[in-house]
Amino acid sequence: MSQRKLEIWVGLFVSVAIVSFAVLAFSVSGLSLKGEGDNYYLEASFTNIGGLKPRAPVKLGGVVVGRVDSIYLDKENYTPVVKMSMLESQGFYPETSSMAILTSGLLGEQYIGLTPGFIDEGIDMLGDGDIVEDTKSALVLEDLIGQFIYSINKED
Repeated sequence: MSQRKLEIWVGLFVSVAIVSFAVLAFSVSGLSLKGEGDNYYLEASFTNIGGLKPRAPVKLGGVVVGRVDSIYLDKENYTPVVKMSMLESQGFYPETSSMAILTSGLLGEQYIGLTPGFIDEGIDMLGDGDIVEDTKSALVLEDLIGQFIYSINKED
């Protein structure tokens, strides 16, 4: 009877460990078992996306309003295009809105910062499949350092 009790406790411990590991993995990866609600998709073209990756957040004032769904190369213009899944629950934005690739801190993760544009007569709201025209590409730290060193050498 003692051997059977020990086996039950070991099985229970292993089960709890597996469930705990799964919960930890989901929370660290940012994935969720529940849906985030209804989404619509926007696209934006950038000259340089730096280290932006799929699932990177799209933020407005620090609040996550969407995520990068995919990144592909436009075969006509040879520029990277970012497809974003935006949360309908966070609202829709004017077509005059702009997007920039930003970095959290000096060496942190990259994300897309959304700046809402102005609403005026004749200005529509961005909807599913629309393209954000006003974009600003990522600042690459190596390029900035190179420009700084070049400007110092030029002064000498």
